[in-house]
Amino acid sequence: MPIIKKIIDKLIKKNISISVAESCTGGLIANTITKYSGVSKIFSYGIITYSNKAKYKYLSVSKNNLSKFGAVSKEVAEDMINGLYKNEKTKICISTTGIAGPNGGTKTKPVGLVYIGIKVNKKNYIFKKIFKGKRSEIQRKTRDFIFNKINQLF
Repeated sequence: MPIIKKIIDKLIKKNISISVAESCTGGLIANTITKYSGVSKIFSYGIITYSNKAKYKYLSVSKNNLSKFGAVSKEVAEDMINGLYKNEKTKICISTTGIAGPNGGTKTKPVGLVYIGIKVNKKNYIFKKIFKGKRSEIQRKTRDFIFNKINQLF
C-alpha cells in the first residue's frame, strides 16, 4: 500500500478534495483513505449505499436506471457519482457498484463485474472491470484500480 500513501500525500499536498459512494467495496475505499494522517484536510464524505433503496434515497440514483439496467451498471455508477457530487462538491467523486461474490453472478453479470465511477473536476469517467478472485480480492482489486486511475489523473 505504499503507492496508495503516495497518492494520498499528493492529494493532500495539492489540496484535492475527495468523497466516495461505495456499494460492492463496502467501505474499503473510505477505510483505506482514512488510514493516513492529515487526510481530514481533503476527505469529507463517504457513504455505503448497498441497497437500491439507499442508492435512490441518499444519492438520487434514478429508479428508472435501477429497474432498467440494475444496480450493477454503468448508468447506476454514473448516477452515484453525480448524486455524490450534488451532496458534496469535492474535486474527486468515486463510486463502486458490482458483484463481489461468491454468489449473485449471472451469465450477463458474472461475479467480479464492477462498475467504477470517477468524477474529476465535473468530468465523468466510468470503467467496467471484471476482476477474478475471492470476494476480498475483488474488493481489493477494485480499490487498487481506483487509486491507480487517480494517480494517472493527478
